[in-house]
Amino acid sequence: MKKTILLLSCIILVMISQAQLKTTIKCPAFTVDILDGKVNDLRSTATVGQIKEKLPCFTGAEAEATTAKCGGGVFYKDRDIYFYTARDYVEIGPKFKGKLSLPLMGASRNSLFKWLGNPKLKDANWDAFTTQYGTLILYYTKANKVNKIQFSTKSTDTIQLCE
Repeated sequence: MKKTILLLSCIILVMISQAQLKTTIKCPAFTVDILDGKVNDLRSTATVGQIKEKLPCFTGAEAEATTAKCGGGVFYKDRDIYFYTARDYVEIGPKFKGKLSLPLMGASRNSLFKWLGNPKLKDANWDAFTTQYGTLILYYTKANKVNKIQFSTKSTDTIQLCE
């Protein structure tokens, strides 16, 4: 009986000695400056390491490689924002949790001229605008409301989006 108690005591002590305190990663609020092409002062040309350091609460990340889907990136699925680092663009979805400098998400297609002017390229489901930093692409629902935003430092001629 004494050996059993001693054995159980040793096991409990070993388990307790390996317990560690873990801190919760605190991530700052996401602020997107549409006209300057930045997320919390990070441009779409930021590296995986720079993004992870500035915004450590990512839900997924993939190193840049030719075998990586879409070339790699850092992803925040719970906040609906994605950095595609190899292709140098940022994508913001309809469930984005953060602040936009311009209230584009859900905005009517007809109300965008006052902020963005005329689009450089136009399609039934999207418009591409030339900006001071590169390109801003807005996607629309059937009701012509913005439901996805993409921006890049690349031009409309050189940008490569992930399908």
